[in-house]
Amino acid sequence: MRKPKLPTEIDNFKKIRNGNYYYVDKTSLIEQILNNGSEVTLFTRPRRFGKSLNMSMIQHFFEIGTDPALFDGLKISKNTEICEQYMGKYPVISISLKGIDADSYEKARAQLIKTINREARRFQFLLESDKLSRVDKALFSELLTRNMEEDTITSSLQELTELLEVHYEQQVVVLIDEYDVPMAKAHENGYYDEMVSLIRSIFGNALKTNPDLYFAVLTGCLRISKESIFTGLNNLKVLTLTDVRFDEYFGFTDAEVRDMLAYYDLSGRYEEVKEWYDGYRFGNVEVYCPWDVIN
Repeated sequence: MRKPKLPTEIDNFKKIRNGNYYYVDKTSLIEQILNNGSEVTLFTRPRRFGKSLNMSMIQHFFEIGTDPALFDGLKISKNTEICEQYMGKYPVISISLKGIDADSYEKARAQLIKTINREARRFQFLLESDKLSRVDKALFSELLTRNMEEDTITSSLQELTELLEVHYEQQVVVLIDEYDVPMAKAHENGYYDEMVSLIRSIFGNALKTNPDLYFAVLTGCLRISKESIFTGLNNLKVLTLTDVRFDEYFGFTDAEVRDMLAYYDLSGRYEEVKEWYDGYRFGNVEVYCPWDVIN
């Protein structure tokens, strides 16, 4: 039987699980997020350490309509109580801000609108929902347009959680990947204050005292000052490289690297791989960069 392929540059959980790719099982992260109990959690980790893949995995676990077979044989499947209570039970909003890369605020704003449009299009069935009023549907239609007013942009994620909660009668999970990229690009190109103001308003509306929010997870490489972007967000838990909790869920542990090498009959190269790619430490765990090891 042909061994699974290595998932170079693939950060879509469903594609890896359905496409016969090797997967390093990080599904216990789901249990830890639920046990942690924070309404909003921010993970800061370096680039290429599996943040986007983990976010995709979280989405596919919680989202209504998911395929439970994606998790067959994985660690989370052994926790039948959590799977029965949470798997496929929540509407999920998932956006990535990694594509917000522009040399002016106007272009970055347009890219952000397009990102919101793209996610809203996944929920076009709301236009036919019997549970939404005519006013609700008009509100949703605004999220599909390229010519959003400023107040529509800043309220977009909050309004989408509200409409999904009305339709499903269930609170919403919100996932925001690479939250810091727009700020980093804005800093490089001289429009940082404008971008921080816009992102602060979006996050504040969606993540602070939002009754339609079940929980939210954000990822990024940098921790932006709480005073600049997360002002007033008292429900935020930040988990950095130094935190012991969640330390083994981003990057490959030494045991995972050994297992992968053994699986591909490369155990004899372990010392070489360790010399090249070991050296990161998250909390109490030494980790390897997944992108380096896989390549």
